[in-house]
Amino acid sequence: MIEAVIFDLDGLLLETEQVWDAVREQLVHEQGGRWHAGAQADMMGMSSPEWSRYMHEELGLETAPADISGEVVRRMGDRYRKTLPLIPGASEAVDRLAASWPLGLASSSNRELIDLALELSGLGRYFRATVSSEEVSRGKPASDVYLEAARRLGVAPEAAVAVEDSRSGILSARSAGMRVVAIPNASYPPDTETVASADAVLASLVELTPEAVARLDNVLGPTADHPPL
Repeated sequence: MIEAVIFDLDGLLLETEQVWDAVREQLVHEQGGRWHAGAQADMMGMSSPEWSRYMHEELGLETAPADISGEVVRRMGDRYRKTLPLIPGASEAVDRLAASWPLGLASSSNRELIDLALELSGLGRYFRATVSSEEVSRGKPASDVYLEAARRLGVAPEAAVAVEDSRSGILSARSAGMRVVAIPNASYPPDTETVASADAVLASLVELTPEAVARLDNVLGPTADHPPL
């Protein structure tokens, strides 16, 4: 029986992957680092300690990782306050599912940005538990952030459904033992093998209805025949 639904944030409810990309790339260029085309894909799903360390060690920023993270978060917050890139249908989808299940949020964003986005969007009232990957040991694709979200909601991971858009997020939720609804992000789509591992694939948030989620009640999570990738 499904007892909770846990959402991702960036790329699913907010169209922010391009914003993260632009902010980090600008900072790297300003500080004389070495940006490359695969940097955004490499950092997708990482926690803030992980991606700030990546920028320091791999992209050549001399600034300490904690200071890199702080500056990126400051710039992201400024952009959110100017224009929050809420994906069409996000508010309606969250509202629909909140009427049927307790909701959680498992995000790779910093806590400060999660709270700001939920405040500006008005969605904070729907979520009973929110977790930033900076609050757990490992970011996505490790299972930590989803396991912690389930713990805070008071449900077993196998009783939760995760809604994700990215490769790292889908792998994270499946590693946690959850059933997964994939809504692939058009700008940074996950590979076809990862999408195929999801229990349901939807084209957009418009299709994310209580009925679509309830159909997974008869679907087992990762098993020996369909293990986490």
